[in-house]
Amino acid sequence: MANTNNQLTIYDSYAFGTLTQEDVQTVHQTIAKDCNESQFRLFMGVAKAADANPLIGEIYPTVYQGKLTWQFGIDYHIRKAKEMDGYMGYDVQVIHENDEFEYSMERAEDGRYYLSIEKYKGGFPLGKPIGGYAMAYKEGFMPFSVLMDIEEVEHYKRSAIGMQKTMWTNNFKDMFKKHMVKRALKAAFGLRFDDGDGEQGDGPTPYNPYERKDITPETDKAPVVGAGDKQLTGTDTESTISPLDQARDDMKKKFSQLGITDPVDMQAYILKHANPKGAKPTLPELKGLLKIMDMHLAEKAAQEQANDELPL
Repeated sequence: MANTNNQLTIYDSYAFGTLTQEDVQTVHQTIAKDCNESQFRLFMGVAKAADANPLIGEIYPTVYQGKLTWQFGIDYHIRKAKEMDGYMGYDVQVIHENDEFEYSMERAEDGRYYLSIEKYKGGFPLGKPIGGYAMAYKEGFMPFSVLMDIEEVEHYKRSAIGMQKTMWTNNFKDMFKKHMVKRALKAAFGLRFDDGDGEQGDGPTPYNPYERKDITPETDKAPVVGAGDKQLTGTDTESTISPLDQARDDMKKKFSQLGITDPVDMQAYILKHANPKGAKPTLPELKGLLKIMDMHLAEKAAQEQANDELPL
């Protein structure tokens, strides 16, 4: 009995939430059995930081050619989306070759466009799947939509990663639905937990009804916070930079360091972590946001360092 307790002690630092030492040992012996000690330590560190329980499939590791990657499961995406303000569920459908399906782009009152399903009628036999869509619903917003052709995910059936190939081959429509839902929820609620070493299921950027579609690039534009086109940056031409303008400049630099460059992603980050009361974050709100960004930068640096220590 004492020997068993000593064995479990090594898992003590990995336990979190409802995940016990015994649970962590089970994870190590089952879904993470291909991880070496450094990889398992990194994987459990990511799971703990994200509060993602690997025992119930919220996150799982893959070791391919000696390199560790991890993916967050659909249940984790749904749980985190439910924790956000305004969650109103989602819808997902696979379109088959015998279905009657039509969609259009509608214009909302704020002048922006969103996807509208005009006709969707099906029957048996279904025929082969040819595409699909997912919509995430958020109170006060038009649906956040993902529309995909089946060709965009067919390559997962040919994946060199055995488990991925097996899942996409044996459970194709189920995996396709999960893939679309994850992308829609990420767009709607600004979920920033990315899978390790790039998201293996990523495809083209999903349609987002609040993304700017300007012809000329605006590389120095701050994120939009609200339905209009107002910027976070001021238009003050004075040579002396105000504390508010300085905070905005610091924010843009930290976004670049975090690798968050898309205006929609930046907007979602601000809404989630600054929670501004008005259309623009105040100086105190920006100062609080900068502290959170510093914390995320430290986490990013620690993760990069851990990745560098992995054996080749």
